[in-house]
Amino acid sequence: MDKEFQNRLKHFTVLKSKYQATKCQDSSPSSLLYLILRKVDLGIKLTELEFDWLRERELFETVETICQQQQYNLEELRKLENEFSHLKSQYQVPKNGGAFKNISITLYPILWKLDSEKTLTNSEIEWLRNNQLGGTVILAQKMELERHFFVLKTKYQATKYQGSSPNSPLYKILNKLESKQRISALELEWLLKRELFETVEFFEQQESVKEAQFAQLRDKYQANKHPDLSLSSSLYPILQNIDAKNNLSESEINWLEQQGLSETITIAQELEQTREFAALRAKYKATDYQDSSPKSHLYKILKRLEFSNQLGEQDINFLKKRKLTEIIEIANEKYASTLKFKIDSGELLNESEIEWLKNNKCEDIIIYAQKKHFAALKSKYDVLGYQDKSHTSLLYTILQKLELKERLEPTDVAWLQENKTEVSQATYSYYRWQEKPKYEGIKLFSGKILIAYHTIEANFYEQEFQLTDNKWNLANASSHWRKADNSEQALQLTNNLEFDKIKENKLKSALLTSRGGAFRDIEKLDKAENCARQAIEYQPKSHHPYTLMGAICFERHQYSDGEYWFQEAIKRGANPRDMDSEIKRVVKNAKDENKRREVIEYLLKKDSQRYAWAKSYIKKPNNKG
Repeated sequence: MDKEFQNRLKHFTVLKSKYQATKCQDSSPSSLLYLILRKVDLGIKLTELEFDWLRERELFETVETICQQQQYNLEELRKLENEFSHLKSQYQVPKNGGAFKNISITLYPILWKLDSEKTLTNSEIEWLRNNQLGGTVILAQKMELERHFFVLKTKYQATKYQGSSPNSPLYKILNKLESKQRISALELEWLLKRELFETVEFFEQQESVKEAQFAQLRDKYQANKHPDLSLSSSLYPILQNIDAKNNLSESEINWLEQQGLSETITIAQELEQTREFAALRAKYKATDYQDSSPKSHLYKILKRLEFSNQLGEQDINFLKKRKLTEIIEIANEKYASTLKFKIDSGELLNESEIEWLKNNKCEDIIIYAQKKHFAALKSKYDVLGYQDKSHTSLLYTILQKLELKERLEPTDVAWLQENKTEVSQATYSYYRWQEKPKYEGIKLFSGKILIAYHTIEANFYEQEFQLTDNKWNLANASSHWRKADNSEQALQLTNNLEFDKIKENKLKSALLTSRGGAFRDIEKLDKAENCARQAIEYQPKSHHPYTLMGAICFERHQYSDGEYWFQEAIKRGANPRDMDSEIKRVVKNAKDENKRREVIEYLLKKDSQRYAWAKSYIKKPNNKG
């Protein structure tokens, strides 16, 4: 705070001296005099009361000095306004009110630069455009071209030409000379007609330099046998391109081939390869390697590495012998990253890639790939809710077998039957066919896993039939196709069977029972019944066709008939629980809600305890309102 006071005190002393008020004894910064002098110094007009206050304290010299200062400021302001008005008129600024308002504060220094023949910056040009001062922009650009034209005329000794318009042919010619481009014969004639001989001399000097350069380039790049030595030859820009260390285009190479300049092509390609080799050595940290020739074996290795990301055994040995181990490390990192990207893209690693990862101690990537693959398989087979995410899980092994269409071991099936997966409420409701079931989890041996398993088994038995002609394999295949929810395929297997030629009645009965079950699946109950009755004729002691007849009757809502057939099946060895499963299937698959309710009511009336499960299939009404 003391420092600020000292600064204000010094400032007050300076202002008193400047405005001739030193005889005032009051030196405190809190004085009204300090405030008055500060206002004057900032160009703020004083009030009459403030002038009276100064006169009362006999500070007449101060009053006179202030009046003179204010008068001077007014005159300078008028001069500035007049100057600004003239500049606006000169540089095509439309009238837009008084000076120093809105855009004027920024506009004045821009116009002053133009008047001083200084080049505007891009931001200043952009500012003019943004403020709708397009006329000023055009004028500024024209002035810049004219200044540039004048500079070029001076440089190339063409000042005797009176015209200053950038539209003049001379401006175009001088620009060509500046960029070392060739001028045409007509342009040369134009210069000669106007006696601009000094300018012509510049052109001739440039041509002479170019001719010498062209000769050097032809010699340097072994193109001397080309007959066209003129600067208009297509060869000249090609050789310039090579000399500028640019790669030749396909069209340039084709032109050189047509001219028989194979040596030139070879040199250009070697230079290109040398540049590429240098870049690759820098990229793979091999700059200390002495051989920079593109014929080096290292160049071949690095080029292959750019495309394959993987080194061969011979390449690795070459690099190790020359202690270029950093290249090996970089290559391994690149290849490992490539494999990670492959994994993230949902692709599987092949055996050679897995072997490479093992040999290079990248087991973490193998585990990562297995976890990703396990997650993808769980998603595919709708078992994401299974909590074990480890790649060592037995479920992963089983899903891999299913994916490869390999048969499962009995122990695999038993494990799937014993274990469950958590599912969402919606999925569980789908399985249980009710709105709010008690959550228990779903067995793994269900849904897509179950379908995949039975599909693999069905295909296995079909192949066995083709190999052995044993029709029991057809019966097994048909049964598995039904469980795989593909009853049409099960029927197709037995469509053309000649039962008269099958000697074994037990086999006939099994085939007909499976065929009848398939007809039942697709709701062709009459055909299903025909198959079941034929099966009973061939094997009256087997419970399977009786079970089928009972299910068919329940599908038709002939409950008493169905009970009869089920009892006959039980007499022949059927498990009562299998009968309940068939009845449950009828309830579950009923499409008509009234029909479902009808069979449920029948079951509950018959034995409410035994069929208590049926209550869960009664659809509850929506309570709205």
